[in-house]
Amino acid sequence: MPNVPAATALPRRDQIRREAARLFAARGFLGVGVDEIGKAVGISGPGLYRHFAGKDAMLADLLIGISERLLEEGRRRAGGGDGPAAALDALISGHVDFALNDRDLITLHDRELLNLKEEDRRTVRRLQRGYVELWVDVVRQAHPSLAAPAAEPMARAAVHAVFGLINSTPHSLGPNPAQGDRTGLRRDGMAALLHTLAHGAFAAAADSAATGPAAAGGPGVADPNSGTDSGSDSD
Repeated sequence: MPNVPAATALPRRDQIRREAARLFAARGFLGVGVDEIGKAVGISGPGLYRHFAGKDAMLADLLIGISERLLEEGRRRAGGGDGPAAALDALISGHVDFALNDRDLITLHDRELLNLKEEDRRTVRRLQRGYVELWVDVVRQAHPSLAAPAAEPMARAAVHAVFGLINSTPHSLGPNPAQGDRTGLRRDGMAALLHTLAHGAFAAAADSAATGPAAAGGPGVADPNSGTDSGSDSD
């Protein structure tokens, strides 16, 4: 039997998604034309319009799609039924896999979110807020010292910090993450390191909440009722 590349087994729409993500990440949304995406999947540029209305629709599909996927998978992992500690461990593992497997999408989110139409951007932000709130809830259950109202901003800040840590992976990985990154770590080693660092960050936040000003509700932690949002998920 001929050796057919695995990519050809993908439905055409998924092929377009994959190549659009790769090209947008490599050259920027504004630097890629529809014809180039079509060429990458072996169809004419105009032929893409049978699957997507245009580049804007492709970008929206990619960013809304991954936001929906993260939230859905996060809910599934958090509801595993083995307790808060296991739920947090599962959330971390899932996000690490996302960062290692879908680094083009992380790059797109970091760089191209503002190129979405306003309605689509609001959809992404809404989904992101749901994902963040899911994590904050699980973290506060897994670390009781973060469950106090005064410690909620610290838990939220720790979640955003862990996202930043894990999502930095595309900046350290080389061309083929399965073979190793620029630090010399292979994929499994990077996954294990990110997993350990994420748990360490949450443990440090919990220790700080238990022993620092947050434990007494003193200065150093914002009033959770002040309306201040420590995250970056607002428009």
